[in-house]
Amino acid sequence: MTDADAPAEGMRPASGTAPAGSDPPPVLAHGTAPDPDGMAAQPGAATEAVAPVSSPLPGAPKRRRHEFLYFAVRNKKLLVGISVVGFFVLVAIFGPWLTSYAPLATGNTGWHPPSGRHWLGTTYFDEDVFSQVVYGIRASFEVGVLGGCFSVLLGMLVGFTAGYRGGWMDEILNLVTNVVIVIPLFAMLLIIGGYLHQLSLLWEAALIGMFSWPWAARAIRAQTFTLKNREFVGLARLSGESSSKIIWREIAPNMSSYLMLTFILLFGGAILTASFIDFVGLGPQGVVTLGTMMNNAFFWDALDLHIWWWFLPPGAIITCIVGGLYLTNAGLDEVFNPKLRSL
Repeated sequence: MTDADAPAEGMRPASGTAPAGSDPPPVLAHGTAPDPDGMAAQPGAATEAVAPVSSPLPGAPKRRRHEFLYFAVRNKKLLVGISVVGFFVLVAIFGPWLTSYAPLATGNTGWHPPSGRHWLGTTYFDEDVFSQVVYGIRASFEVGVLGGCFSVLLGMLVGFTAGYRGGWMDEILNLVTNVVIVIPLFAMLLIIGGYLHQLSLLWEAALIGMFSWPWAARAIRAQTFTLKNREFVGLARLSGESSSKIIWREIAPNMSSYLMLTFILLFGGAILTASFIDFVGLGPQGVVTLGTMMNNAFFWDALDLHIWWWFLPPGAIITCIVGGLYLTNAGLDEVFNPKLRSL
């Protein structure tokens, strides 16, 4: 007896089995009541097993569709990180509407401690510290976002090209990456910033991105080496897709979570680097940033004068923003990686 002659699994011949030469019973439409006499297997004819139409579990599609949200709301690191960063984002956006003082408006009454009129006190030149903090947070976010974008775009361009092309292209790009890595970042930024006397926020972000992409490029290159040998990439090559389309339509979408985590790290690194450049006095002139606030507080002996509300808030805010970004990155890593998820 062959497999085709065997009765379908789970179906027994009934007492009223039709003879071997009779026509098979018609296939019933979904929802039609079966005929007990017509469900018998035909001993001499092949029986086509019709898979039953089973309705999915009520919550299965929704669970798959909101899988990210399901694990994200249960990750404490992610919730704390997003809350901290989100709070300072709201301060940067709506903060200027909460103060009536210009950040660089001076007076002749000297410094004052925090009060109902000046929530964070005033500086040595009677400048409102809260106004400077609000505009400093906004400037730091601008530099961080622009510097992170420049870094991740350069890293993607080099990493994808080197990883997918391979050969001599990979060797050249890998050589350039290694050369940029060994260049002392802060020393180079100090030298360039010393020559650019009119450094703006955009130029500062561009300089940071110009020297911060190598680590991202090496990581993206390694991931591209792995993905380019997958079946879906091979099918895209057989279909005649160009290399650029394969990279941006096939490989990059499968690395979207990894690219997001890379951007968050570069975002926080850009904020720290910009704060250091501003603190040493090579940042943008005439623009209030958290780094320039610490520079002015240090230069005018705020620590010796016990004007703690001048130097403490910008340093604490930088720490909170970078720490919140780190927690966000660690939380997203646990959400995206099934091995790290906590149910």
